[in-house]
Amino acid sequence: MADRYNIQIDCGATYKLIIEWQNEDGTYVNLTGYKARMKLKHSYSTEALVSLTNLDGITLRGASGQVVISIPPEKTRELVGTGVYDVELESPGGEVTRILEGTWVAIPEVTD
Repeated sequence: MADRYNIQIDCGATYKLIIEWQNEDGTYVNLTGYKARMKLKHSYSTEALVSLTNLDGITLRGASGQVVISIPPEKTRELVGTGVYDVELESPGGEVTRILEGTWVAIPEVTD
């Protein structure tokens, strides 16, 4: 079961989140060879507003178990309101695990 974490995104600013994925015994999962993906939507059935992968916006830091998510300002600037998101990892063997999910809220910017 995925952990739940609700995020707040400042529109027009870089959003960063670092996740440390651990095994049940507290050791870090070695993410070498894994793929990652994340989507932000207004609701579960709508089109993605932001899509990230380990090729664009998500960095996997191998043996440290760290997943670094970075949404650039040009993408956060377009977000309005609230929605849902999740982060999934795919092992080299093809097993998919949703490691994080929750809601997001976008805080509009005054200075642009």
